[in-house]
Amino acid sequence: MFFRLLFISLVMSMNLQAAVRFEPKPLPYAYDALSPVISEETLRYHHDKHYAGYVNKLNELIAGTPFEGESLEDIIMTSDRAIFNNAAQVWNHEFYFEQLSPEPALRPSESLLEAINRQFGSVEAVREAMNQAAVNLFGSGWVWLVVDDEGELSILSTRNAGLPMRHGLTPLLALDVWEHAYYIDYRNRRGDAMHETWRVIDWRKADERYENR
Repeated sequence: MFFRLLFISLVMSMNLQAAVRFEPKPLPYAYDALSPVISEETLRYHHDKHYAGYVNKLNELIAGTPFEGESLEDIIMTSDRAIFNNAAQVWNHEFYFEQLSPEPALRPSESLLEAINRQFGSVEAVREAMNQAAVNLFGSGWVWLVVDDEGELSILSTRNAGLPMRHGLTPLLALDVWEHAYYIDYRNRRGDAMHETWRVIDWRKADERYENR
């Protein structure tokens, strides 16, 4: 009887481990490192509740399906409805958190800066255009600085879990326009939240993404 129970316990443990395909990535900085632009309370809710919730829900949804053995990017490109929404939100949040830093570079470097100046006129113009797109986006979603296969930059707004990969574009930076990203700190002042977020966006990450596209 003991060995039977032990066997059942081991099988259940193995099945549980197999179901956990994805795990939340830890933040690359302390929870309070971005304060006062983004408070510790906001980051704890945003990362530990919302982002981790998408990860857990995705694992639940793909268990026992053909998606169970696929990469996150492959799931995003081939799924729809609930699986797509949760997979895309996992990817979007990891992308967003990775671009933030307590010691950011506030301007891009040579090649990306040249492309921005050529197409937008200045870094300030890009920030203003993305902020305006975020304010004008009805409901929840994301605003992205993206680059296409020809190296042309543009600004893309996506609703809900939408992301540039489904449009054949490579993202460089993102503004999170879901209320859980800013409401604790800024309440309904979305424009202020977007404006302040640029104080902790690290253009080094955008440079890296631009060079490695």
